[in-house]
Amino acid sequence: MSQPQAWVPVDPRSRPSREQVLAGLRGTDAGGPELVQLLTPEGQRVSDPRFDGFVDDVDATALKSLYRDMVLVRRFDREANALQRQGQLGIWVPLLGQEAAQIGAGRAMRLGDMAFPSYREHGIAWCRGIDPTELLGIFRGTDHGSWDPLTTGFNLYTIVIGNQCLNAAGYAMGQRFEGKVGDSESAEATICFFGDGATSQGDVHEGFVWAAAYDAPVVFYCQNNQWAISVPLERQTRVPLYERARGYGFPGIRVDGNDVLACLAVSRWALEECRTGNGPVLVEAYTYRMDAHTTSDDPTRYRLADELELWKLKDPIERVRVNLVREHHVGGEFFDEVTAEGDELAARLREFCLAMPEPAPDRIFSEVYAEPSPLLEAQREEFLAHHTSFQTEEA
Repeated sequence: MSQPQAWVPVDPRSRPSREQVLAGLRGTDAGGPELVQLLTPEGQRVSDPRFDGFVDDVDATALKSLYRDMVLVRRFDREANALQRQGQLGIWVPLLGQEAAQIGAGRAMRLGDMAFPSYREHGIAWCRGIDPTELLGIFRGTDHGSWDPLTTGFNLYTIVIGNQCLNAAGYAMGQRFEGKVGDSESAEATICFFGDGATSQGDVHEGFVWAAAYDAPVVFYCQNNQWAISVPLERQTRVPLYERARGYGFPGIRVDGNDVLACLAVSRWALEECRTGNGPVLVEAYTYRMDAHTTSDDPTRYRLADELELWKLKDPIERVRVNLVREHHVGGEFFDEVTAEGDELAARLREFCLAMPEPAPDRIFSEVYAEPSPLLEAQREEFLAHHTSFQTEEA
């Protein structure tokens, strides 16, 4: 019997070789045997007895609505990306390729549920009724988010990696303490969104521990897009991410993150598990980031074009389009209408961005604390005096 090979640590500063990247890609090409999939990359509807019942209501009309959501979200994402390149936004965080993972989860939520995003959840924001223009201030540097989290059920974006998992666990604990779980229609749950890179942060694991200990109704929804900026998944974990849930005592499941139907079904199941008092669930949406991590990133420096081309064949929007055409006989007029609607949305986004007013200098003081304090007022006066000193009097 051959002896097991000794584990050799990998220098995190070294760039993965072509062989490493391709080996990882081949090993995860289908997401593994546990992957939940209801719509193949070729647009074929396949059955999964565990989850078919959660999408029984998705007829041709509902599928067209999901398609529309994904197209419009991609269109305004692409427009915002272009606006950053033209100097109108300080940075943008693309979601290209992750539309199904977000629209499926977002449409699974009820009105009383609460979502805790990171900074890439533009599709979840769309599902919660946040107009795309409201996202621009964050990336233009004029505000921290203009919507009301309690009214929309969508918390403000979280820039600190993984911190939202602690916030979500605490919020879900509150839902349980207040008796908002059970079999009633008014039962609530929380869903927390983060990426594969965040699973290497302590905040995420602390959130898992607290949620498990208090049986909190929270779905931890990991969008595994394969790359934590330039670090591939294989350097972060020895096991599939969804299997980590076992160590905390709650279920984990992997879903095809490019399959909007499967993401909707699994998210509905997971949220229902939480609402009825069964505690936390970890969902790993197995997807791919087809663009840069942010507009400050250059993905060509750390990943191969072969990898991107393979994932283009699994495009989440295209597989729904093919299914609508082949199985529901949807004609070109519908797709043309959605495309035109996307162009109108992009034009409105651009017009809004270009017309955004510059905030007053004292806004950094007026919009931080609910109530002023002597120290804050003193800082404000000192800052405004310094700011005014740079202004020259008119002749």
